[in-house]
Amino acid sequence: MSVQPWGEPGPADRHGRRPVPDGRLAGPSSPASPQAAMRASHADRDRTVDVLKAGFAEGRLSAEEYEQRHEAAARALTYGELAVLVADLPTGPMSPLQAVQPVPATFLAAPPVPQARPTNVLAVVSLVSSLLFLSLPAVVTGHIARAQIRERNMDGDWAAVLGLVLGYLGSGFWTLLILLGFA
Repeated sequence: MSVQPWGEPGPADRHGRRPVPDGRLAGPSSPASPQAAMRASHADRDRTVDVLKAGFAEGRLSAEEYEQRHEAAARALTYGELAVLVADLPTGPMSPLQAVQPVPATFLAAPPVPQARPTNVLAVVSLVSSLLFLSLPAVVTGHIARAQIRERNMDGDWAAVLGLVLGYLGSGFWTLLILLGFA
């Protein structure tokens, strides 16, 4: 079997190291890459195959080259063997050193959660007053509540409007009742 440029199994030196594209030796005892000797998991092999698939889909690998590298990825035992398969492609498997590097705090912070706007208390007072047939307090507190809601960006405008409407209707009812009582 011949040595492929990506380090497919082929002739190795007496320490089990294989040549890689830049001329170094990679393998279990390579001092140049301590993580190369770490055992690869199924997930690491899957990530490498995904990179190979992307390279094939983008036209960076021929069908034959893709098949050879795919088979080599399935047989790979270490990170070093996986890394040489994708060394000439834009993306490769994540090395163990990259996995333990600290993540910037901006990525760890949760996105800001929109805060619920507080409900204006006077809007609720206006609504309750109108339901208790206290028309004058309902109208006064309704107008004050609407002004505060606009000014302070608060919630409860619906309660203030409903309190105003019922307050004005109640005022009309009380006025009519008083006029009919004097007549």
